[in-house]
Amino acid sequence: MTSWTSGYVAEIDYTHGYYREMSPLILQLCMLSKHQAHRVGRPLRYLELGFGQGLSLNIHAATSDGEFWGTDFNPTQAANAREIAAASGADLTVLDQSFAELAARDDLPEFDVIALHGIWSWISDANRRVIVDIARRRLAVGGLFYISYNTTPGWSAAMPLRHLMMLHLERASGEAQGLVPRIDAAVAFAQTVVDSNALYFRANPAVAERLKAIKGQNRQYLAHEFFNAEWHPMPFSEVADYLDAAKLSFAASANLLAHLDAIHLTAAQQQMLSAIAHPVLRESVRDYCENQQFRRDIFVKGARALPAAKQAELMRSQRFVLVVPEADVPLKVTGAAGEATLQADVYRPIIAALAQNDHQPKSVAELAAHASLKALQPTQLVQALIVLTGLAHVHPAQDEQAVAAAKAKADALNAHLMERAVFSGDVTFLASPVIAGGVPVGRLQQLFLRAIRRGRKAPQEWAVDIWPILEAQGQRLIKDGKPLASSVDNIAELTGMAQDFAAKRLAILTALQVVPQPGDAMTGTASGRLRQAA
Repeated sequence: MTSWTSGYVAEIDYTHGYYREMSPLILQLCMLSKHQAHRVGRPLRYLELGFGQGLSLNIHAATSDGEFWGTDFNPTQAANAREIAAASGADLTVLDQSFAELAARDDLPEFDVIALHGIWSWISDANRRVIVDIARRRLAVGGLFYISYNTTPGWSAAMPLRHLMMLHLERASGEAQGLVPRIDAAVAFAQTVVDSNALYFRANPAVAERLKAIKGQNRQYLAHEFFNAEWHPMPFSEVADYLDAAKLSFAASANLLAHLDAIHLTAAQQQMLSAIAHPVLRESVRDYCENQQFRRDIFVKGARALPAAKQAELMRSQRFVLVVPEADVPLKVTGAAGEATLQADVYRPIIAALAQNDHQPKSVAELAAHASLKALQPTQLVQALIVLTGLAHVHPAQDEQAVAAAKAKADALNAHLMERAVFSGDVTFLASPVIAGGVPVGRLQQLFLRAIRRGRKAPQEWAVDIWPILEAQGQRLIKDGKPLASSVDNIAELTGMAQDFAAKRLAILTALQVVPQPGDAMTGTASGRLRQAA
């Protein structure tokens, strides 16, 4: 009898990651950057396939106006996603169905966005064809299809390393050990082969370096990334051929930094690519130039160029927000061609303008009219904002009406995640209705925000509020490499951390509407609904 897992790792849960490229606002900005038109539905209808722990899906559903669906055939992960969804009250259908079961449903709406992160590389060919069928029948004309996947040639040299580790996992370690010890043994065995002076690793020193990085990675991540029965890094051209059957055409990379040729390609490479007319061949050659190993692609059903005047109009109305302290923005960017320095006379005034008024969002039109930015050409301003967004220092923001509509759901979701942080540090993001996406907030910072919600006003009070939680769990803070023993020392260290948080991040999180008000409700909004369709 065939296992319901179909060879996919189910013994270990996937990590609780958040993937900003799947944000509707990021997808829209990528299309706008490349002068590509797409369907804009209100309300948005969004489907995520293989959502893992469901954090991205839940954050996007809680912070956007729309109807969201998602499926992940691992019932443990689906249960986690449903629990989070129930807290926010978002309009979200969470399923634990296979792709084939989902495709057979007769109640699926027509989606504006279908998104899948990573899973294309880890599933069977039969499942890939089901996904293509879902896109063909259920993605709206003008809709976006986001797909990220391991690709060649970047993975080509290291594929034998994965094969070696998988062989050891399957044939040299007993199942009774459990998956994590078997992964550890497989990685250690691969290192033994490296240390034996094997000619393959001598000929491919970068693969030996990759193994060093693998040894330090999270085992949950490794289990799903390397040790599924199905593992297929795929060239872009092959992915494009699959998706052509669903009438999908490549539109843009969801990695905004990939839109900047100058940091990835030499002048000769840029000239060579500009002479290639066919988009699939051009993208494939680009992957060779960059030795690309992971792609984040946006395909569209019905590609249409956006007229320049219309693109400029839409861009002028787009709002942006600085999501990090002004002083923490380095003027450096790294691409396949090496490190480049950003023009200080262009970027510093833009960053300073975005930081004004306590980081409140500002449209491109407002920035263009700013006294310190009037000398910039519109194209300079827009390109700088694209670069800063690609570096995750800046994020596109919703309009005020959309922010207001999402606020209650985002607050309810964040309250749930802050309570979860009392017992676990697995979720390190909170939801911002301003950017319709996730914001990195670690466990202790979530507990500081929880203390604020509980009415604690000053950093010292936050520290006093948090310490009993850590103490009851036998946890101590580390200072100078040693655990602090006394309550006094731990509270003092927590107070220092809280003061730093208050000075550097609190104003930004307030602008992003992540900071709770004292006494905020713990339950989901009455207007939202979690659908658990059969």
